[in-house]
Amino acid sequence: MFKTLLLEKDDRGVATLRLNRPEKHNAMSGEMLSELIEASRQISKDPSTRVVILTGVGKSFCAGGDLAWMRAQRKMEPALRIREARKLAEMLQALNSLPQPLIGKIQGNAFGGGVGMACVCDVAIGFDGLKMGLTETRLGLIPATIGPYVVSRMGEAKARRVFMSARIFDAAEAVRLNLLADSVTASALDDAIENEVEPYLSCAPRAVARAKSLIRYLGTPIDDAVVDHTINELVACWQDEEFEEGTRAFFEKRMPTWAQTDV
Repeated sequence: MFKTLLLEKDDRGVATLRLNRPEKHNAMSGEMLSELIEASRQISKDPSTRVVILTGVGKSFCAGGDLAWMRAQRKMEPALRIREARKLAEMLQALNSLPQPLIGKIQGNAFGGGVGMACVCDVAIGFDGLKMGLTETRLGLIPATIGPYVVSRMGEAKARRVFMSARIFDAAEAVRLNLLADSVTASALDDAIENEVEPYLSCAPRAVARAKSLIRYLGTPIDDAVVDHTINELVACWQDEEFEEGTRAFFEKRMPTWAQTDV
C-alpha cells in the first residue's frame, strides 16, 4: 500500500510505523509526507490500535527533509511551494494529534525534521550511539514547521542552545535537552520500547485518547496561525539564495561560502 513506509499491527493492537527509505537515511520526500498523513489517518480511525511505535528502517531514524525535494521547490510556482510546505506541517500535525500514544524508537541518527518527528512522539527513546541535531541553518534553512513542536518539547531556554547553531549532539545531551526520555544500549532498545508500550495495554483506550487530547489543550497551543507562520518562514528560506548555496555546496561536497573552514 505504501511505497516509503511499512505499517503493521500485532495481535495486541500495537502498530509499528516504519520510515522505509533506508538508502536515503529515511529523508522525507514529498511522497513520504503524503503517505505519513494517510497512515496517520488510517491509524487514528482504527479503534483496535492501542499504541503506535514510530521508527525507521536501516541505520538512521530520519535524516530530515530530502534536499533534492526541497531544492526543487525553488523552481515551482509560489502556490505549489506553499502546498509542499503545508504538506510537511500537516504531517507533523497528523502525528501529533494521533489519539493513540506515539512511542518514538530512535534507532539511529536524527537530524532536522527527524528531530521534529521525535518531538511529536509522546515518548522518544534512543540508543547511546546516536547523533541528533537541528542542522537546518548549516544549509541556509531554519527549523520552521518543526519549530513549534521542538520548542514545546525542549522549552525556549534549552531550544536556544541548539536551535540556531546546527550543532550535533549525542544521546546523553538529547536526554538533558528533553528531546529523548531516555537513552539505552542498542541491545536494550527493544525492551525499553516494550516497557513504554505495556502499561497502555491495561488502560481504557478512549480514556487514554481523552487524556492525550487534554494534554494538548493544556499545553502550548499550536494553532492555525502558528502553523501558517512556520509555513511562510519555510517558503521564504526555500526562496533565499542562502538555501541555494547551501544545497549546491552539499551536493558538490564542499563547504558553503559562509563557512569558516579554519574554525
